[in-house]
Amino acid sequence: MGRRGRFTAALAAITTLAGAALVSPVLASPAAADGPGVGPRWVVTLGDSYISGEAGRWAGNTNGASANVDALGGSAYWDAGTSESIAGCHRASSAEAFIGSQPALNLACSGARTTTAAGSSFKPGLDFYLDANGRKGQARLLQEAAATRNVGMVVVSIGGNNFGFADIVQTCVTNFLTSPSWWPNYCNDDTSVRSQFTSSAVATRTAEIRTALANVQQAMAAAGYAPSQWTLLVQTYPSPLPPSSGIRYGQSGFTRQSTGGCGFWNADANWANATALPTINGAVRSAAAASGTNVKVLELQSALNGRRLCESTVGLLEERGVASWQAANAADVTEWVAQIRTVSTVFGPYQVQESFHPNYWGQLALRNCVRQAWNAGVPRGGACTVAGTGRTAQGEPRMTLA
Repeated sequence: MGRRGRFTAALAAITTLAGAALVSPVLASPAAADGPGVGPRWVVTLGDSYISGEAGRWAGNTNGASANVDALGGSAYWDAGTSESIAGCHRASSAEAFIGSQPALNLACSGARTTTAAGSSFKPGLDFYLDANGRKGQARLLQEAAATRNVGMVVVSIGGNNFGFADIVQTCVTNFLTSPSWWPNYCNDDTSVRSQFTSSAVATRTAEIRTALANVQQAMAAAGYAPSQWTLLVQTYPSPLPPSSGIRYGQSGFTRQSTGGCGFWNADANWANATALPTINGAVRSAAAASGTNVKVLELQSALNGRRLCESTVGLLEERGVASWQAANAADVTEWVAQIRTVSTVFGPYQVQESFHPNYWGQLALRNCVRQAWNAGVPRGGACTVAGTGRTAQGEPRMTLA
């Protein structure tokens, strides 16, 4: 077996991406009336790893001591006291849901698709699944929660896993590590990758996302809500890696992966930004546009730009002379996306499934976007981007929702 075989055997699937959505700015409407529950209005998040809080433990990246970026510690994903309510969902305390001004409930799960995967690694989808063990889909969980709470906004990130984005990332990294720079093997022309982006595949994925959003609406209606009493905020996905012109490591040798944790060929990084991500987000937007009048879109495609993995404007802690994530300028000069790790290179306490997700800083930045979208109870959509340096009074990076 050659180098390709050895690397392919060593590489395991990198965890699924999960998501965000977009909407055009609209004029503010009156605050929605209270729903069935009494008390303050709640924010509920549903979907996949891009909203559950995956990688939210780590504030920046380093090839030094993990303690220097460990913002939340070993209990980062314990949403059930001393454990996870569903193993592997990784509902971090740094997740978008917890905007602070309102009570929040995070029902999202890393790895989730639009429908529930009920195998040994249970992943609740945006459906009404219920089995003999009492395991439930996210739409069913929402319906039960909304019946006893006053839910004002439901935020959804879904669709990336339906496109198989984790497998695509795995293929891209495998191809980078198993081919030389003088004869690169690109992932963007592999049959397994191209099949995800045919017109028929995109139409199918769009319909799946639309059905998931309809399930959310059905859950809220069954809990007693009129459309005017709540807002569905759908997120697009942010770009986690810059195009080749913005990557600070050259593509010759293995430094791009061994040091930076971003093993993509230039052509594949460009394709990911120019084709793959816009196609996935286009499906999300199309599904949202067909989903009713109380639906708004939070555009996150450019939300991490300037702070992405291996981007030339930021660096590892040691590259930027930052001692730890607690340094005053850490959020301004370090990355907001977790390094890509494989089973052959991961070591505790890092986990493979945290790869390529918004980290602690990224989660707080996206939370700031949701905070602005909540808009003191008059939810709005728009495009969220970095607003400069420094952090807000809540400790979140400064973002602009326009």
